[in-house]
Amino acid sequence: MMRRLPKGLKRLIVALWLGFWIASLVIGCQPAAWDAEQGAAPPVVLKLSGWGASPVEQQRLRQVLQHFEAQHPTIRVRFEVIADQYMDVIKTRLIGDAAPDVFYLDALEAPFLMDKGVLEPLNDYIDASFALDDIEPMLLRPFQLDGQIYGLPKDYSTLALFYNQTAFREAGIQQPPRTWEELQQIAQQLTRDRDGDGTIDQYGLGITPELARLAYVIRAYGGEVVTPQGYAAYASSAAQQGLQQIIDQYRNQQTAVQPADVGTHSGSEMFGQGKVAMVIEGNWAIPFLQDTFPELEFATAEVPLINQQPGTMVFTVAYVMSRQSPHKAEAWQLISYLTGQQGMAEWTGTGFALPTRRSVAEQLQYDRDPLRSALVAGVEYATPWQVGPYPHAVMTHFDNQFISALLGEQPLSQALQRAQASANAQIQAAQ
Repeated sequence: MMRRLPKGLKRLIVALWLGFWIASLVIGCQPAAWDAEQGAAPPVVLKLSGWGASPVEQQRLRQVLQHFEAQHPTIRVRFEVIADQYMDVIKTRLIGDAAPDVFYLDALEAPFLMDKGVLEPLNDYIDASFALDDIEPMLLRPFQLDGQIYGLPKDYSTLALFYNQTAFREAGIQQPPRTWEELQQIAQQLTRDRDGDGTIDQYGLGITPELARLAYVIRAYGGEVVTPQGYAAYASSAAQQGLQQIIDQYRNQQTAVQPADVGTHSGSEMFGQGKVAMVIEGNWAIPFLQDTFPELEFATAEVPLINQQPGTMVFTVAYVMSRQSPHKAEAWQLISYLTGQQGMAEWTGTGFALPTRRSVAEQLQYDRDPLRSALVAGVEYATPWQVGPYPHAVMTHFDNQFISALLGEQPLSQALQRAQASANAQIQAAQ
């Protein structure tokens, strides 16, 4: 049986317990005594958001962030991966005052956010020590509006011609094509029924029939994808002239094929499997092919001239700062490190991304790399993948209608007119 405590002793214990509890609450709400004595404040925590990437890329970024924190002990970075519906999540948080301090922004999406005034202009943060002129101008341009810079590009890729060296040797072809006419001729030589069963098992060229891969073809003949106001403009006769060559090669010459035709999901995959002997792809294809198809002998060259004009696409992503960030000085320190010479050399040093700084490209010798030099060369004349403030309307209607023309379901001119009309109707409704 439990014995009862005397009333006086019981009151004393309760009083002591309450005093201890209140004291612990007060102490817990105050800065640590050591911090106060040392005059140190808790570190600023920055939130950095980006989309999902390969585990190797994510690990690399975390290493770069650790190096940043080691050099900036008063700042900690919390990296958040938004795995799905990235831009929808970012836009929702910007509206709800819950945006990250720094986040990835694709050039395709930049016009809309720059126009809405939710990004912090960076001009006043950039000084001579940052060496802005070291960054490729073509990569900086998509993040500029009315004289203001809203983002600094972290990496990029152009498109280049990938070709199967074994297939070239077997066909007696000495060098990659330099013009589109040569490309078509070589594609005919490389289109083969290797098994002799009446079925083509190696096509000359693999194509990806989408606007993101074809905008430079439109521009080669003087066409435009969008007007300065952001309306679709790809139904012009100039645009048709360039795109018709792609359709003719696919339908009439039958030397080109798209991934779905040969049971694959991408240009890199159908090239790696030997379904096509040439394909126009980006830097991302190099580590994929080396890891997945280690026995494949391949090389790269600049995209062949089309209408005697050099052309390719360039895809880039920037680090941007939210205008709502309460830690703008620290956010700039993070951006300037990640896009500066040291941070960029660390980030792009393994080769899965290309540096936007010329000095880093020279340091890593990518301009002399046998596989990457063609990609680096293309940035001088590339068409940035950016199609105004309503990109999804512009590209979705094009992609849907162009594939219909590619399959012979309607003439190209009709497909482009339908795509342009539908895209512009959607844009007008959204304004």
